[in-house]
Amino acid sequence: MNDTWTERWNDRYSADEFAYGEQPNNYLREQLEKGNPGTILFPAEGEGRNAIFAAKLGWTVSAFDISIEGKNKALRLAESNNATIDYQVGELQTLNYTSEQFDVIALIYAHFPSDIKSSYHKTLSTFLRKDGLIIFEAFSKKHIEYNSKNEKIGGPKELDMLFSIEEIQSDFPDYEIIELVEQEIELNEGLFHNGKGSVIRFVGRKK
Repeated sequence: MNDTWTERWNDRYSADEFAYGEQPNNYLREQLEKGNPGTILFPAEGEGRNAIFAAKLGWTVSAFDISIEGKNKALRLAESNNATIDYQVGELQTLNYTSEQFDVIALIYAHFPSDIKSSYHKTLSTFLRKDGLIIFEAFSKKHIEYNSKNEKIGGPKELDMLFSIEEIQSDFPDYEIIELVEQEIELNEGLFHNGKGSVIRFVGRKK
């Protein structure tokens, strides 16, 4: 990822207000409340809303992002919630996660640049133990139409950064599919996710 990409997210997260709010993503909340706490990784976690929710449920939480401003906001939010998270800053290949370290990997609006997103998914999969879960929600390729009508819904404007069901099947081939759907949802998350959008939702168990 280039410096412009990092600067973009540092700029977004440097404001006092939380870009995507302080409450967890609804789909993540639903999935985590079904299971027993274990170890969980949040890639591209930004300001920490989802990681801190998981920590408050009793999960042992790791997170990373390229934005130091995101980490700073996340640690302040963690402190105000009496929660503890391990938050690293850097690109995935520079971090020290290990094979089969996690019970769950939560990819919540983790829109990586198009040239690395599939390789990131495959690398992240190695960090998940057998029978571990991927929990995924991100904008689908159809979301371009929603964004063109309402910029407040947010999301990438580049088609290649958005997702299809076929891409998820290709990136996570060795998984039992518990749920894999494309659907329209209403988002109300902070400043930048507001209105109707089209998302892919995926829960998969590693075989």
